[in-house]
Amino acid sequence: MTESATAREITAAVVRKKGSFELEPVLLDAPRDDEVLVRIVATGLCHTDLVVRDQVYPVPFPVVLGHEGAGVVESVGAAVEKVAPGDHVAVSFLPCGRCRPCFDGSPASCANFNAINFSGRRPDGSHALRPAQGGGTLHDRFFGQSSFATHAITNERNTVKVRADAPLELLGPLGCGIQTGAGTVLRALKVGAGATFAVMGAGAVGLSAVMAARVAGATTVIAVDVLPARLELAMELGATHVVNGREKDAVDEIRRITGGGVDFALDTTGLPALIGQMVEALRQRGTAAILGASGADAVIGLPANAFMQGCKTLMGVVEGDSVPDVFVPQLLDLHMQGRFPFDRLVRFYDFDQINEAAADAASGAAVKPILRIG
Repeated sequence: MTESATAREITAAVVRKKGSFELEPVLLDAPRDDEVLVRIVATGLCHTDLVVRDQVYPVPFPVVLGHEGAGVVESVGAAVEKVAPGDHVAVSFLPCGRCRPCFDGSPASCANFNAINFSGRRPDGSHALRPAQGGGTLHDRFFGQSSFATHAITNERNTVKVRADAPLELLGPLGCGIQTGAGTVLRALKVGAGATFAVMGAGAVGLSAVMAARVAGATTVIAVDVLPARLELAMELGATHVVNGREKDAVDEIRRITGGGVDFALDTTGLPALIGQMVEALRQRGTAAILGASGADAVIGLPANAFMQGCKTLMGVVEGDSVPDVFVPQLLDLHMQGRFPFDRLVRFYDFDQINEAAADAASGAAVKPILRIG
């Protein structure tokens, strides 16, 4: 039986023009041998969805976005062994599994990451989604899932089985935004007990980093932002100090608090000026990470001699350098133990409120929107 003969009609949020989502019926083909059909229960809405919707990162239109899906497996392809129908899953980014970084155990650094996760199609050029009325192309496969829909075709490689006693509607952001902040602290920077740490930006990613730094045993955790409500939340989630960047010089404050600079820092904003401040706020031999999405023409400027003589390290990090099959269950266990309360970041919206959720994410009114779909 062909894929077309087994297509089902589902509802998806389609971006047909810059800046907005439209809910409409689309056709979803059956999973291929290495793929999984997931009934989406809920999916997080991330900054990356918005920058693609707004064409800061150009992906062909029309397209179905969504890359923090969570749901229940309905069926699997013939070659799938990792999950089975009925399993609860969170869906993450899709690595190729064949490049040097993937073989080295760093799938988040996949050499083919952009081609697989942002091209709007499978590597062979095909799609899992089609317009319900026929005619034209509907781009999909966003992060190997396109989970702004009632159902999604995922790949075995980016489908993570999770414990069945966890609140499934909450878990999607573990597959991207939450693991990005927490993984950068725990896996990439390897912040340890007694360390000093600062984060530029207290959104979902930055606050996940704050919680992870507390889990790691950092004794000084500094959050920098311009929104008082987010700084207040940072203190509740584990920050020992906060700095309002509109009111005080962040570098001076970090140096004052630590007596010279932090051991580790990360930037979630992607703004070159703040990246420069982050590096300046490091102590001698300190290490900083960039994980925020910058504009295509953004350039980082650093004073070369000061950087060299400070013996500092600046690294780029994607998805927290995580291996989702390992790290997502670890974060979930920490959450279920009450040690990683990422539910404090969440505001729920119905699926048909997706444009409202996007507006609230852009304005800062919501830290981490989650769309209830199933």
